Amino acid sequence: MPPQRSNRPTQRDIAELAGVSITTVSHVVNGTRAVAPETRAAVLAAIEQTGYTGDVIARSLVTGGTRTIGVAISLLANPYFAVLMQAIEREAAAAGYTVLLSDTHDTVDTEQSVVRALRARRVEGILLTPVPGDRAIVDELLSLNLPTVLLDRLATRGDIDQVGPENIQSTSALTEHLASLGHRRIGFISGTPGLATSEERVLGYRLGLGRAGLPWNPDLVVSGHSGRAGAAAALRNLLDRPEPPTAVLVANDAMMTGVLSEARHRGLRIGEDLALAGYDDPEWADLIDPPLTTMAQPIADIGREAVRLLLARIKDPARAPETVRLPPRLRHRESCGCRLQPHAGNVATASSSSQPPI
Repeated sequence: MPPQRSNRPTQRDIAELAGVSITTVSHVVNGTRAVAPETRAAVLAAIEQTGYTGDVIARSLVTGGTRTIGVAISLLANPYFAVLMQAIEREAAAAGYTVLLSDTHDTVDTEQSVVRALRARRVEGILLTPVPGDRAIVDELLSLNLPTVLLDRLATRGDIDQVGPENIQSTSALTEHLASLGHRRIGFISGTPGLATSEERVLGYRLGLGRAGLPWNPDLVVSGHSGRAGAAAALRNLLDRPEPPTAVLVANDAMMTGVLSEARHRGLRIGEDLALAGYDDPEWADLIDPPLTTMAQPIADIGREAVRLLLARIKDPARAPETVRLPPRLRHRESCGCRLQPHAGNVATASSSSQPPI
């Protein structure tokens, strides 16, 4: 008995009805090659006539939307990406969207490749954590009118939606807190040069010094290049100086691991021989001895707000671009040299600091 043929239309059926090859149907569906307008119209008409649903991209050509959004982010450079992605997926799902995730590896070539792959999948919008130095990909997305929201690493431009943490006032508050404990030489280990995030946190550090009545000394700022090895080298650089700092502020948690490793190698007691405070709040921050004083980014809130901005842009492409800054929260623990009474979560603003509320 011959096998029964499925009633579900296939690309072969589309090709026969439109009078083209299966390869041409594939090119129209996947956007892999330019097709003559009249040929494309014939294929779309065949898809609509048959009700072909074998491919979400094919459906999108007729319905006008795939109900998917793309996320292009460096997983290695964003250790908190699991929390971020969970928030993004939940917010997108609540609006009836699915999420496609691509890893940029924090390189320009890979970023451009994955963004174009997401475009080929007909995503309705993209959440992007841009690679340092690659302005071209943002310009390209804007020129294509593809709804885009920048995440975490914000650009110094006002023509695109973006959402990230507030960096300046929060870093200033950490610096002021260290100064309020009597430190007069406070070192700063900054992130990757050229990133707006890095520059803003250096500016916040400098602002905090000024508010505490301390002089700005560029010799106390060393880049850790946003990595463990770079941060360890930066701490060596600071501590080997004739007048080393007595406190160090570290601009992200990826670098904090290198700082802690170098301090242990030197036999330094954190909170006693060297005061430390950091930006970000890794899950292990309160598990080490002493627990780390940090500024915790509102990662989940950033993810949710990014999706909301993107969906608003998809709905109304003409709306004015927005830049949203969400304030971090001080997790006041003991690495800064304070001795706190244990309580639930040990979360507080430093009562000894003159910092403004953030």
